Amino acid sequence: MPEKNKVRLQKFMADCGVASRRKSEELIEAGKVKVNGHTARIGDKIDPKKDLVTVGGKKINKADKLYYIMLNKPRGYLTTVSDEFGRKTVMDLIDVKARVYPVGRLDKDSEGLLLLTNDGAFANLLTHPKHSFAKVYRVTVRPAVSDEILDRLRNGIEIDGRKTAPCDVSVITEEEGRVVLEFILREGRNRQIRKMCEAVGLEVARLKRIAIGPVKLGMLQTGKTRQLTDNEIKKLIRSSSPADADDR
Repeated sequence: MPEKNKVRLQKFMADCGVASRRKSEELIEAGKVKVNGHTARIGDKIDPKKDLVTVGGKKINKADKLYYIMLNKPRGYLTTVSDEFGRKTVMDLIDVKARVYPVGRLDKDSEGLLLLTNDGAFANLLTHPKHSFAKVYRVTVRPAVSDEILDRLRNGIEIDGRKTAPCDVSVITEEEGRVVLEFILREGRNRQIRKMCEAVGLEVARLKRIAIGPVKLGMLQTGKTRQLTDNEIKKLIRSSSPADADDR
């Protein structure tokens, strides 16, 4: 079979809206994916027009219609397609028949702007390490923030054995025992803002993402969704730039 007709299995799965490429690889490693009846392996390539691919026994096909969805994620929901313990996930808030999946992450206790899609190429653009999107967060912390703490946060904090990249941190509002900060990150590490704040003695009371690159959450109500506009999609694609950051 001509090699030019073949694509990597995880890319095909992402294009079909099964999950991101990273999550698709996890499904392959878990033995849940078969190609023509045989258990797939990482590195396998398939011909989308000829090979039968199943995930959990169900045949998958490339999506007929592409969806680009913005969700204002509430606190208490996991950013995952499913949960083995039956906990609430962001998919409980999505009302489309297509198989979409989250692009990037917001942890269970965080809220705000989350994108979901069934377009594998778009998801890869937003999450690939060579691309960087400035992500804006409003973070309520306790008790108080000094200039020294702000400088430390801006210049980088060592977490998990590695220093964070410089970022923008500014004070939005301040009252006794409570400060609202704005973080602008261009890298993404697991629970990064929470770990940075903990390292400088701050407790995070609320964390909300309000923008990803040129796309802003705006007035979208908590728990509600809307489709991205064509202009927003084009802006995201145009604003991608080389960097060493991952999604978060």
